[in-house]
Amino acid sequence: MEERIIIIGSNGQIGTELAIALRAKFGGKQVITSDIRDPQIPDSSGPFETIDVLDKQSLRLLFTKYRPTQVYLLAAMLSATGEKYPRQAWDLNINGLLNVLDLSLEYNVNKVFWPSSIAVFGPHSATVNTPQYAIMDPNTVYGISKLAGERICEYYHGRYGLDVRSIRYPGIISWKAAPGGGTTDYAIHIFHEALKNNTYSCFLSADTALPMLYMDDAIRGTLALMDAPADALHIRSSYNLTGISFTPAMLADEIGKILPGFTMTYEENDPRQAIADTWPDSVDDTEARKDWGWEPQFTLADITSDMITNLNKIHN
Repeated sequence: MEERIIIIGSNGQIGTELAIALRAKFGGKQVITSDIRDPQIPDSSGPFETIDVLDKQSLRLLFTKYRPTQVYLLAAMLSATGEKYPRQAWDLNINGLLNVLDLSLEYNVNKVFWPSSIAVFGPHSATVNTPQYAIMDPNTVYGISKLAGERICEYYHGRYGLDVRSIRYPGIISWKAAPGGGTTDYAIHIFHEALKNNTYSCFLSADTALPMLYMDDAIRGTLALMDAPADALHIRSSYNLTGISFTPAMLADEIGKILPGFTMTYEENDPRQAIADTWPDSVDDTEARKDWGWEPQFTLADITSDMITNLNKIHN
């Protein structure tokens, strides 16, 4: 059967690169990208539709027009931005999800992908190798909405048989797309500032360890999950997934190996520090490895080298 795939929220950090990967795999015309705003760089390789995921009637027209077999819902308000606009974040992250799940049932969509986050964990979660099943007491609206979303996805699978699949993304690092207002954004900003000024002022403390994933691994892992046989998947909330964990100081050291003289200072009292302090230092993704063969490829040295090589081409 020919796949017809809709990506909702395709202008974001993950959506931008996921669209490229899916079009390479299924063909440009088979992948419909959509977002509330037009993309900054138009992509003529496939159709684009302007859509607000909270406008259910417009969303229904989109489903009617394309009759998708797969839907990737990436539209969300992330952690730091969500704390500035908590009601809007809840509305987008929850009601947008419900709209897509309802229409996916109505239009017999085969598979739905929805990303969760390590933000579902909280101050009482285990911080080292946080297990798949752990105490979850998030204290940001983003984390609360993602935890609620996990339960909703699991409910739609159990109650209605909808094939919803999800990953708890850690921080995502990419040189192609700008970060979207998350607590781990420093790990992208640092490279731009290092190349422009050979210094960076970090909003997290030197020893704040967080799980991270390079975009190439994130896309590969997402597609692997979506390709896995349904009967191989026993988690219908969201799978833990990670690449490596590191601190700002560790990343600065790696950058300094390539850019001699690079320096980093640290800001105090940034609200993103309080968010990061409630998140895991590292997560255990054994279930993803066992169920669908997950295995990250990029080390910290690999990430640093690839980021600097590619961003050098942009800055120069």
